[in-house]
Amino acid sequence: MARWAIANDHAGLPLKSTVADAIRALGHELVDLGTNSADSVDYPDFAHALASKVASGEVSRGVLICGSGIGVSIAANRHKGVRAALCSEPLSAALSRQHNDANVLCMGARIVGAAMAEAMVKAFDATAYEGGRHQRRVDKIEG
Repeated sequence: MARWAIANDHAGLPLKSTVADAIRALGHELVDLGTNSADSVDYPDFAHALASKVASGEVSRGVLICGSGIGVSIAANRHKGVRAALCSEPLSAALSRQHNDANVLCMGARIVGAAMAEAMVKAFDATAYEGGRHQRRVDKIEG
């Protein structure tokens, strides 16, 4: 069992419970970093909170949800050691793990539905990092 974190803005709230349930169903402990309200909030605050926990090793993986997924992925990727991948279907979620060793899955609640979000979480969880030739590229990302 791994320790994951989830965070979202107000636009991501409707999809959050589905994603959280999918993570727990895989047997992982889940840290909920909010928001748990439909009141407007600033997505970078939540993305930075989650990315900090991933970067420190407090959690091994994370999921960020906003309206499009774009804003949270940009904010999270500003943290050293965080490789946040914006995905909209399971293949990109799997490839982000396999080739890029992604540790944060980002998605847009206005882009994907519940079934697609659940399938992405499963693919992200089930796919191992391949390493090998990909490690050279991941090292270049980290600088």
